[in-house]
Amino acid sequence: MDILMFSTRCSKRLSQRKLRLLFVMILTLCAVIFTGCSGKTETTGVTATAERTTLSTTVGITSTTAASTMKLTSSAFHNNSAIPVKYANTGVPGGQNISIPLGWQDAPAGTKSFAISIIDTSANNWVHWMVINIPAATTSLPEGASGKKMPAGSKELTNTFGTPGYGGPQPPPGSGPHNYVTTIYALNVDTASMSEQPAADRFEQALDGKVLAKTSLTGMFSQ
Repeated sequence: MDILMFSTRCSKRLSQRKLRLLFVMILTLCAVIFTGCSGKTETTGVTATAERTTLSTTVGITSTTAASTMKLTSSAFHNNSAIPVKYANTGVPGGQNISIPLGWQDAPAGTKSFAISIIDTSANNWVHWMVINIPAATTSLPEGASGKKMPAGSKELTNTFGTPGYGGPQPPPGSGPHNYVTTIYALNVDTASMSEQPAADRFEQALDGKVLAKTSLTGMFSQ
């Protein structure tokens, strides 16, 4: 009889333990499910952030694509080819310091003016030509335009030689080919203001937030 009662008590205790264990397991399972749901929400948040980032990047790409559709050419030389000597500065044998002819097309909608720069990226960003406030209707600059046939309202800034307008290539003899990068900027403003002789980086900074598109043409010159 005592043995039977003891067995009965043991069975009840075991059942209670099983119930407790089952209860703990249920609580644990609920916690796991809740955590999983929370993790999904966080993941959704990350996904939303990623989508926003992707959208922002896509907008940037669209802007870059717009820039790449605008074309800049010169009848004097092709991209990544030699600049004829007559466009070099007068300190170069045969140089006449005639500004290079330029033509552009496919500017984006909303363009209100253009700016142009020619930078020798092989000589610590030496400035050879900077022009701002070129009217939006302009699509070209003829050979020798600097100082003589510039569009009305445009403004030529001072180059690194210390003279206003165009200063042709004049690399040190024996220094090898220099890269002269001509860039045209389509701007969303009618006029841009900056110092009379900005460095290349200052020129870019002054145009920051105003550039709808830009494209470049590179010519080489050596002596």
